[in-house]
Amino acid sequence: MLDSFLTQRLSAIDGVSLDDSQTFADLTTLRVGGAPQVTVVCESAAAAVSALRELDATSTRYMVVGGGSNLLVSDDPQDIVVVRLAFEDIDVHVAFGLVRADAGATWDDVVAMTVDCGLGGIECLSGIPGDAGAVPVQNVGAYGAETSDVLTQIYLYESATRSAAWVPASSLDLSYRYSNLKFTGRGVVLAIELQLTTDGLSKPLRFGQLTQNPGERRPVASVRDDVLRLRASKGMVLDPADHDTWSAGSFFTNPIVSSSTADVIQSKVRVARGDEDADRMPRHAVPAGSDGEEVKLSAAWLIERAGFAKGYPGSGPATLSTKHTLALTNRGDAKAADIVALARDIRAGVLAAFGVELVPEPIWLGVSIDE
Repeated sequence: MLDSFLTQRLSAIDGVSLDDSQTFADLTTLRVGGAPQVTVVCESAAAAVSALRELDATSTRYMVVGGGSNLLVSDDPQDIVVVRLAFEDIDVHVAFGLVRADAGATWDDVVAMTVDCGLGGIECLSGIPGDAGAVPVQNVGAYGAETSDVLTQIYLYESATRSAAWVPASSLDLSYRYSNLKFTGRGVVLAIELQLTTDGLSKPLRFGQLTQNPGERRPVASVRDDVLRLRASKGMVLDPADHDTWSAGSFFTNPIVSSSTADVIQSKVRVARGDEDADRMPRHAVPAGSDGEEVKLSAAWLIERAGFAKGYPGSGPATLSTKHTLALTNRGDAKAADIVALARDIRAGVLAAFGVELVPEPIWLGVSIDE
């Protein structure tokens, strides 16, 4: 439980309420996890700043939880305070393509509103669960689009100064599934600003699942419909009745390796599975790193070629999704330990088959993928 003095200070803030009834199983899409010390619900950005200042002033450990779609938490009680940002306004300036959304706004509501207004740039990010404030933290991306493509600035509470201000996206070191907000404790996103296009067309498409003509631009509503259909077919659109969606989405990031390592992996596939499968191995060039040319591989493709089929291991409290091998799912009564054991199994199998160690995408709290 929180110190009584801190409880009183938080309770006295206008727009703040405390909830000691929720667990991480209630707050996450994997639906596992024990109880935090308390959940601090903030009804405005000003209330959030005041609450965060109190928590920082007392060195209280806290975590902002939005949609909970990127968290794996131990079933033990957690010595941490959850902060929820319950403000969700979305402002769209259609003529200029400028969008501002509060951190608590549901991300797909932001996408839907911009598509309805004929704005382009985030239609490929349709159906991704979670809140708008989480989107810049790990530079959310899908189907060739990333948050960094359109993010101009964020309204950020900085832990070091205990103050909030708009800061440019260029200060976030955005890269593949990363920003300097992730795992650093730098601060809390309170709002985001996006610059979208106004001609009603999507960003240039390059993924084969969305186009047979790389570089084409299509009406944003059409692209959104296709993305939602694709995500639903993979169990990536939340549905309480579908255990394939009781997941953290893509559980592992796509590995980035040297071109020579990719060649070795492709050779192994060629020997084991033949030329046709090897020639189809996804490998996408990324900007050269310090060790030379690098390529991004498909984690899902490697998992499948390492022998893990959809639905693996076939039964039990936690399995791979029956629709997509990149999602680890809770079949209804899984514990965190079940998800952890499955993640370790998958990682070890891919490492043994290809020498590539997959990196989990979710945040882990109270548990570790390492033995």
